[in-house]
Amino acid sequence: MSSTGTATPKGPFRLVTVNTAPERAKRLIGRMVEDLKDRYTIEYVANCETLEQVEPTVRELRPDVLFCASMWTAEQSSKVFELARSIVPGIKTHAIPHGLQVERGPDAVVEHLNEQVPRLLDGE
Repeated sequence: MSSTGTATPKGPFRLVTVNTAPERAKRLIGRMVEDLKDRYTIEYVANCETLEQVEPTVRELRPDVLFCASMWTAEQSSKVFELARSIVPGIKTHAIPHGLQVERGPDAVVEHLNEQVPRLLDGE
């Protein structure tokens, strides 16, 4: 792929999360942003604690990327992504596998994001 160390990070990408635990979301996204900072500039702009907050938040902030946390079912995540795409066509979305945080803990979530986010952001 690209040479490391010399390339300018891609971005900035504006990220919104949908997570009922905003402090945990901020902490885990912060770790991911730090881990990937040499490749991507990711600005964590907001968290929606409820599904009802998604529409006004996406309308106001127009993020490039939206993540659903592992407490949401696949059906809930799909509805969120459909809504987000109706407001920001082309928004990149990712659902953390349902139950990952509970079953394997925060390190597993960060590891998962570190693997998935490059695929998401480079898949242009």
